[in-house]
Amino acid sequence: MRKVTILLLAFITVAMTSFAGGYQVGLHSQRNIGMGLIGTSLSYDASCLFYNPGGASFIDSKFSVSGGMSFIMGRATFQAKDVAYQANLKHELNTPFYLYASYKATKDLSVGLAVNTPYGNKLSWPDDWKGRYLIQNLSFQAITIQPTVSYKFGKYVGIGAGLVISTGSVELNKAVPLDGVNGDGTMNLKGSTTQIGWNAGIMVHPFEGLSLGLDYRSEINMALKNADVKFNVPASLATNFPDNKADVTLPLPANLDFGISYEINKKWMIGVGLNYVFWDVYDSLVFKFKTETPAVKRTANPSLYQKQVITRVGVQWKACKVATLRIGGYYDPSPVQSDYLHPQTPSSDEMGFTCGFSLYPLKGLSIDASFLYLKGLERSGTYSPDNFAGTYSTGFYIPGIGLTYNF
Repeated sequence: MRKVTILLLAFITVAMTSFAGGYQVGLHSQRNIGMGLIGTSLSYDASCLFYNPGGASFIDSKFSVSGGMSFIMGRATFQAKDVAYQANLKHELNTPFYLYASYKATKDLSVGLAVNTPYGNKLSWPDDWKGRYLIQNLSFQAITIQPTVSYKFGKYVGIGAGLVISTGSVELNKAVPLDGVNGDGTMNLKGSTTQIGWNAGIMVHPFEGLSLGLDYRSEINMALKNADVKFNVPASLATNFPDNKADVTLPLPANLDFGISYEINKKWMIGVGLNYVFWDVYDSLVFKFKTETPAVKRTANPSLYQKQVITRVGVQWKACKVATLRIGGYYDPSPVQSDYLHPQTPSSDEMGFTCGFSLYPLKGLSIDASFLYLKGLERSGTYSPDNFAGTYSTGFYIPGIGLTYNF
């Protein structure tokens, strides 16, 4: 009988990648999305509360408010190794949103609040597909709230920091393999947690037109306590699969981001960004069950993620007084080794291509729109702990819309 602890790895891997990897697209500002998702060196609105709190003190207006939503539509295909079998992932529409507000309390001191849904996913594979013992469907959502303070020293340096409160919930359904003629059972897992982290940054304007930014977002250990685990199996097997509780900690990696942007003239600006993700904290996961049986035991499962650097570039052109155009791109290498490639996280090296625009119908008001195409390069691999091998191909289409008002 295959241990349920091995099956539960599916839940944790999905939750982990939904938090901070896998489809890591950083949908936190339509303006920044349009420029390749750079933002660490930019301070034209309250979105810098997330990207770099040090930039909030450089916002010119007394108040800045920005809000928006993106619409994630995606696909993934699995081709089994050495056999003519293919399955398609149904990726349901997801709509992450953001809302920022900053207030310049004094000439040099600014305060603000950032609310995001940076983590979330809804996906389902066919109920009877070959990987049904790893995952069938998943629903996951998280919201972060970040109160922030920023202070500017003279004309050149701004620093800032914020407390990050992250709360999330998840529900997973999967098949459970049973002995003999019993066929498959099912498992349902539900859990939620709230944890704390922090975000701090510095922004420097050494001379007119040039901006440098450095931001650090801390690791957050999302500890799930007493997640509900329920099984649907024949009565004769119920003692081996009791309704249960499970504890597990998800180490969400820290991020160190660097950005540089330069206003070539009044119309053109270019920028680049480097995002260093400390994925190596995701080494293994330990499951602790309140009730243990021969089929349900405490165990540790390897993941062995590796640190990676995401490279971004963006360009902005102020076409006229009422319109600004943007374009950008980035390369996001997968942290997953080929021996640990899992169907809930068909993680591959990803190429992102972005564009966007802003329209200014009224003074201080901006209508912002963006589009991101995220292409995962075809990748073959095996999830070694379960000997599940195949080739994955993924792609995502993400339009977005938002409003910004500086006054």
